[in-house]
Amino acid sequence: MVETTMKFRGKYLSLTSYKRDGTAVATPVWFVEQGGRLLVQTDVGSGKVKRIQANPVVSVALCNGMGHLRGEQVKGRAEVLAATETGQIEDLISRKYHWDVLIIGPLRWVQRTFHLGKHRGLTVGLAITPDVPA
Repeated sequence: MVETTMKFRGKYLSLTSYKRDGTAVATPVWFVEQGGRLLVQTDVGSGKVKRIQANPVVSVALCNGMGHLRGEQVKGRAEVLAATETGQIEDLISRKYHWDVLIIGPLRWVQRTFHLGKHRGLTVGLAITPDVPA
């Protein structure tokens, strides 16, 4: 039997999206794997969302929290999901990163409440389908 999905076991995923001029931009993100797709939650106004809307081709690899790769990069396609799917992704990420969310959640609340940093609004889900080697 041929393996048809790849397993990404780790805490951080380096998500590389591409600018219109082809420049690669890598970002470490939290993720969950479900149904052969990697699901990510991000700010709707983030650069990665804009880049994916313009060009759905991405590369992904396991990494550490600083973005240093811990595995081979794999090409794939990303899509911005409907707002109705964001809650489910948020729940899945909260379960996987329970302790991290307990620490980061209040910090994000303070950031939003006091308008620290660049506020990008609501969150959105991204689904990444990695290319499976033939």
